[in-house]
Amino acid sequence: MKVQTVVQYHCFSYLNLPQVSLHNHSKYTMKVLVYSSNPYDQPALKQASLGKHELIFTEKKLNLETAGYAKGCEAIAIFTSDDGSAPVLEKLYEYGVRHIALRSVGHDHVDSEKAGQLKMKVANVPEYSPYSVAEHAVAMLMTVNRKIIEGQLLMKLQDFRLDTLKGFDVHGKTIGIIGTGKIGMAFAKIMVGFGTTILATDPQQNTEALALGIKYVLLDELLKSSDIVSIHCPLTPQTKHLLSSRQFEMMKKGSVLINTSRGAVINTTDLIEAIENGKLREVCLDVYEFEKGLFFEDHRADIINDTRFTKLKGFNNVLITGHQAFLTTEAIQGIAKTTIENLDYWEKGTASPNEIL
Repeated sequence: MKVQTVVQYHCFSYLNLPQVSLHNHSKYTMKVLVYSSNPYDQPALKQASLGKHELIFTEKKLNLETAGYAKGCEAIAIFTSDDGSAPVLEKLYEYGVRHIALRSVGHDHVDSEKAGQLKMKVANVPEYSPYSVAEHAVAMLMTVNRKIIEGQLLMKLQDFRLDTLKGFDVHGKTIGIIGTGKIGMAFAKIMVGFGTTILATDPQQNTEALALGIKYVLLDELLKSSDIVSIHCPLTPQTKHLLSSRQFEMMKKGSVLINTSRGAVINTTDLIEAIENGKLREVCLDVYEFEKGLFFEDHRADIINDTRFTKLKGFNNVLITGHQAFLTTEAIQGIAKTTIENLDYWEKGTASPNEIL
């Protein structure tokens, strides 16, 4: 691996240049390899670190082949596209890694049981700008509803007919929200502004939701009653394939489905069937069940041999974005701040309040 020192931030980046060592490494508090790093998040991490930690950046994803990059590092920072399975964790442990800072809320990509056995500390970013994801969900809803993309294509063709561009008023509709954590509540507040009736389902009722007049119901009732369903729950063994053929059958014919949480909350095969059957009017997906190895990468020169994804892309009433809902300046800064704070706690020998183990 070839690295270049980035002097102003006391960090290192993996580039095709010779290694230049200009620093006394002993002044760093912790050596950290940041996997799946990109130009959009590196500056925020550098700024949050303020030179305290030796941050080494690589665009490579964490897997068995790249685990060796972390040799000699006390910690790594990983994203949702990285592989934190048991074999990978064992390799990392062999190379000296004892701390894993997740740059995400979700931690389903890390084998928590194995990490616990190895006594590796794992901490997530339990919250950052919830508005980033909530606002993206609303943007997707309005884009498909009001046929914004189709309208722009027609505009460029100088076809100014409106025949195919009819949408519906969101005002007065019933919104079903699955998960009323911070993101779900941010979405709910926007929907209140639209003048909607809101139903919610969640194992724990949010007092803030109740104060807004949101009614908690069982999932079946929510699906039967809602014109628009938006998913804002984490992926757990209990929520995997939460929406499958049985649930799609319950939904109103002509309803809209939005998922900005995790792809595997929806059974993709059953979703495709529901779209083909005309059950769903429109579908908005920022996440995809089989996105690992697909999203966050440049596949312009590749043939994508995923028939389910190809089919979803081909539907005129399906809008897909590549797991970008979180991508705002405020959210990136928030993720970086908490990631570095987790490292700071560990460097001091204390537990981070964000540890998931």
